[in-house]
Amino acid sequence: MKKLLERFEIRELLKFCVGGGSAVIVDFLMYMFLKQYIVVSAAKTISFIMGAAVGFVINKLWTFESRSFSTSEIMRYILLYACSATANMLVNKGILLISSVTVLAFLGATAVSTTINFLGQKFFVFRKKRS
Repeated sequence: MKKLLERFEIRELLKFCVGGGSAVIVDFLMYMFLKQYIVVSAAKTISFIMGAAVGFVINKLWTFESRSFSTSEIMRYILLYACSATANMLVNKGILLISSVTVLAFLGATAVSTTINFLGQKFFVFRKKRS
């Protein structure tokens, strides 16, 4: 457990929050722009993909400093985001069933998916080869 905790850096977590925040801003701005011209579901799909792409680049290059390129890294990122989106949806639904407090459900779901995304990117997507 101690070795696992030693692998966490506050600086890395803060960079992840900046990268994630940037992705959310891109998602939101693109959504607001696109929904004026195309159906809302298409606008949201496109804006989410664009935000995820921004998050991938920022977290790959800046947060986790992964300089090599591999197709498998992109596939792992897509798999991770599919899992975290599913977890987000399920937690949101579960909290709404228990409490019906929308803000609580949103925050709980966001906390779970953010945690999954950070851990998944650190240990699965952009994992550093240990010697």
